[in-house]
Amino acid sequence: MKIIITGTTGYVGEGVMLECLNNPDVEKVLSVSRRPCGHTHPKLEEYIVDDFMSLEAGDARLQGYDAVFFIAGISSVGVKEERYKIISHDIPLHFAEIVEPKASLTFVYLSGAGNYDNTKQMWVRVKKSTEDALTAMPFRGAYNFRPAIMWRHKGQKHIQAMQYIFWAMYPLVKLIGMWNTMSEVGRAMIAVAKDGYHQPTIECSDISKLAKRH
Repeated sequence: MKIIITGTTGYVGEGVMLECLNNPDVEKVLSVSRRPCGHTHPKLEEYIVDDFMSLEAGDARLQGYDAVFFIAGISSVGVKEERYKIISHDIPLHFAEIVEPKASLTFVYLSGAGNYDNTKQMWVRVKKSTEDALTAMPFRGAYNFRPAIMWRHKGQKHIQAMQYIFWAMYPLVKLIGMWNTMSEVGRAMIAVAKDGYHQPTIECSDISKLAKRH
């Protein structure tokens, strides 16, 4: 498979990219980001884009791929809803609208674990709106990943300080099923890109099951 990955300069995007580069089912990875990802590999190409909203349909650099793993995003902490909506809703939907051909393309969106029945939380409303819009598009498959705490992939460089705090919570979060390794997340995304899944929403437990396929 040939896969486009956004957000490779962030923690999750970098981890998923490294898993894809190591996976024999993946022939090529195109990193689409505002900055170089900091890695080199025979399978890896980079497309540096200052403004994702400036990308247009028909862009030759975005053609000929089997899947998009849209992982670029930010935390909602301290961010006003207007800015958060642009980054977590408008940009991924714009990207989804311009990539073609949809009938043969799988689109994976990194959402997040949480109570999606509680629409009072700003980030939940925005993410759920993005999820619904993506699953309504005529892709071969559209899947919304909702991981929680993720253990780093070997070779990662982009690790925020808060990740060390999360890792300290490992015994608790593992007991309640809110934990995956980054390798599992990457393998699960590859699995749905290759074989699909019976539902569009991918929770932590689904990630674990899907990862065993690849």
